[in-house]
Amino acid sequence: MPKKMFVIFGVSNILWMVFAVSQAIKVDMFPDKSKIFAQIGDSVSLTCSATGCESPSFSWRTQMDSPLNGKVRNEGTTSTLIMDPVSFEDEHQYLCTVICGAAKLEKAIRVEIYSFSKDPEIHLSSPPEVGKPVTVTCSVPEVYPFERLEIELLKGNHPMKVQDFLEPSEKKAQETKSLDVTFSPTDEDIGTALVCQATLHIYDDDSPPKVRKTTKELEVYISPKDTAISVNPSTRLQEGDSVAMACTSAGLPAPRILWSKKLDNGNLQLLSENATLTLISMRAEDSGIYVCEGNNPVGKDRKEVKLIVQEKMFTVEISPGPQIAAQVGDSVVLTCDVRDCESPSFSWRTQIDSPLNGKVRREGSKSTLTLSPVSFENEHFYLCTVICGQKKLEKGIQVELYSFPSDPEIEMSGPLVNGNPVTVSCKVPNVYPSDRLEIELFKGESIMMNKIFLEDVSKKALETKSLEMTFIPTVEDTGNVLVCLAQLPIDEMEFEPKQRQSTQILYVNVAPRDTAILVSPSSILEEGSSVNMTCSSNGLPAPKILWSRQLSNGDLQPISENATLSFMSTKIEDSGIYVCEGINQAGISRKEVNLIIQVAPKDIQLTAFPSERVKEGDTVIISCICGNVPPTLIILKKKAETGYIVLKSTGGAYTIHRAQLEDAGVYQCESKNEVGSQLRSLTLDVKGRESNKDYFSPEFLVLYCASALILTAIGMIIYFARKANMTGSYSLVEAQRTKV
Repeated sequence: MPKKMFVIFGVSNILWMVFAVSQAIKVDMFPDKSKIFAQIGDSVSLTCSATGCESPSFSWRTQMDSPLNGKVRNEGTTSTLIMDPVSFEDEHQYLCTVICGAAKLEKAIRVEIYSFSKDPEIHLSSPPEVGKPVTVTCSVPEVYPFERLEIELLKGNHPMKVQDFLEPSEKKAQETKSLDVTFSPTDEDIGTALVCQATLHIYDDDSPPKVRKTTKELEVYISPKDTAISVNPSTRLQEGDSVAMACTSAGLPAPRILWSKKLDNGNLQLLSENATLTLISMRAEDSGIYVCEGNNPVGKDRKEVKLIVQEKMFTVEISPGPQIAAQVGDSVVLTCDVRDCESPSFSWRTQIDSPLNGKVRREGSKSTLTLSPVSFENEHFYLCTVICGQKKLEKGIQVELYSFPSDPEIEMSGPLVNGNPVTVSCKVPNVYPSDRLEIELFKGESIMMNKIFLEDVSKKALETKSLEMTFIPTVEDTGNVLVCLAQLPIDEMEFEPKQRQSTQILYVNVAPRDTAILVSPSSILEEGSSVNMTCSSNGLPAPKILWSRQLSNGDLQPISENATLSFMSTKIEDSGIYVCEGINQAGISRKEVNLIIQVAPKDIQLTAFPSERVKEGDTVIISCICGNVPPTLIILKKKAETGYIVLKSTGGAYTIHRAQLEDAGVYQCESKNEVGSQLRSLTLDVKGRESNKDYFSPEFLVLYCASALILTAIGMIIYFARKANMTGSYSLVEAQRTKV
C-alpha cells in the first residue's frame, strides 16, 4: 500500500473514533433551563454533569470572559459553580465546557439578577381627617430592575392609582420607587384598608411574576366638637362642700379629656385627665374658672365653667382622733387642723401641764406635734388651742401606749430525739402592758399549754414574757406544726395587730439502731478472694454510714463512707476487725466484724540434726518449720509397711534418743490448715557400730554427754523459737468461726 494512502486511512480512523466518542458523551445543566433569575444576596448553584465519560474535564467561563466571582467544585462526573451571595457582577451567560479525551462539549445558562426582598411601605403625610386632603405614599425599597416594576394602590377593593416604571435604569443599582396619591377621607373610609401591591415582571420559564403587598387600615380622624360640662350639685358652694364636674366631647378617635384651672395670669393649671373632676372639702380659694378641653391628634375643643365658694365659720379638728394607741419606739404625729380661718394661732399642752417631749411645727392652717420616738413620758391627754381673731377653740386627744413589736420566739432546749424529753420555750419580747398578755402553745390543732399574766404587777417598762413546757417527742410528731400564739387584748385601744404567732415544723430524730453487717460470702476467706461487707442502720434522719478499721491500740481508722465495703482481691494484711457506725444527729450505733484471711501452708522446711546420716546410739532431732502466718497444724509421721505412723512431736520437733537401726527410714512432715496442706519428706540413715570399738569407752561417753547437752539446748532453742512464732501448736481447724 502506498505511504500516502496509509496516512489517509489513519486520519480517517481517528476522525471516526472522535465522532463516535462525541456521540456517546452527553452534558446536562441543572437547573435545566436556558435562563434563571437570582435575587441579590441569595445563593445560586449551577451544576454541569457529563454522562458517557468516566473522567471528564470541566471548565467554566462567562460568554464575555468576565471573572466568575464564584467557587467551582468538581466531584467525579459533575462540576458545580456556586455564587454566594449573588451580586450584580454575577449577571452573565455562563458556559460549562466538558472535555472527554478528544471530544469537547459545551452547555450554557443565563443568570439574570433581580432585587425584590422587602414588602412595600405605606406612609401618610398627616393623620387622615374627614374632609381634609392627605397624601398616601406607597414605596418599594431596594428593587431591581425597576423598569419591570408596577405599583398599584387600592382603597378597599377600589384601585386608586397604578404606576409603571418603564424607563430603563442607567446603572445596575437597587433603588426605591414610590407612588403618591392625594385624597380627602370621608366617613365611609373609616375602617377601610389601604393596599399597596408591587409586581416585578420577571419571568422564569414557568413561574408567575413576583408580587408583594402591604395592607394598612385607614384610621380616619374627626376633630373634637360639641364639648359640654355638667356640674353637680351647683356652681355656687359653701366652704367644705364637694362638687363633681363631668365633661364630654365628640370626635374620632374619642377625645382625651383634660381639666385645668385658669390662673390669675391667664395660664392654665392642669388638674386631671379624667372625664369627671371631683373637688372635696372646698375652700374659698378654690373659686375660679375651670376649663375642660377635649383633644385628639387632629384638634381640640374647650368649654369653661365658673365656681364660687363662699366662706363659713372656722372649725378645729384634731387627728388621728380623740384617742390614739401608740407603740413604744414608734413615731406619732398629732395634727390640729383649722378651717375657715385665714391666720390661726396655735398652742399645745398636756392636761396636767407636763413637758410635751415633742416637736411642734406650723404648716399653714395646720399645727403638728411629733412625738418620736414615743416613750412612757408621752402617755398623756394633749390639748390643741386655736385662736382666730377674737375666737378661741380647743380640741384634745388621749395618747395611750403599748408595745407588741415582734412575733413570739420559739426555742428548743436541744434537738428533738424520739423518746427524749425536750423543753420548748415561747418568748414574747418587749411587751407592754404585760398584765394583758396571753400566750398559747399548740401542737397541730391541740393546745399544749396556755398562760395569762394577769397576776403580774404592771409597771411602765418593756418586759419579755415566756411560756415553757417539757414534752417527750415521738416519731409521729414529725411534720406536725408547733404554734406559739401571743395575744394582747386591749379592747379600749385600737391598734393592729392584737395577736402575733410563730410556727415551727417538728422534725423528730431517731437515734441509729438495729445496725447490722452482712458479709458475702464469709468473714473467713482464702487470700485473693473477693468480699463485700454491707452495713445497714435504721434511724431518722437516715444514718450516715462510716466504715473504720480497728488499729492495734484500739483506735479506729476511717476508711469509707459507703454502705458497702468491698475488697476485690484480699491479702493476709487485710485481716482484722472492721467497725461500721450508723451516725445521725441523735446518736451513733456501732457493729463490728472480724475478717480473717487465710493462706495455704508454704515455705515448709524438714531437717534432721545433726545429720540425716547418724550412727546407732546417736541422738537425732527431726524438726519441721512452716513460715505461714497465721500458724498451721504440723504433723510429723514415719513411714511404715502399713502406712505412716504419727509421731508425738513437741513444737514441730521429734527427738530420737540413742538411735537404733529400726529408726532408719522415711520421715514426713505435713503442714495444713483450712485452706490447704503441704508435705516434705527426708530419709534417715542409721549405721551400726563397729565391733572393734569399746562402746562404753570413756572418750565416747564424754562425747556422748556433750552432744546430748548440745542437742538438748538446740532443741529447746528451736522449740521456744517456734512458740514465739506461733507455729506447729495452733490449729485453725479448731478455731471458732466469727459470727456477724
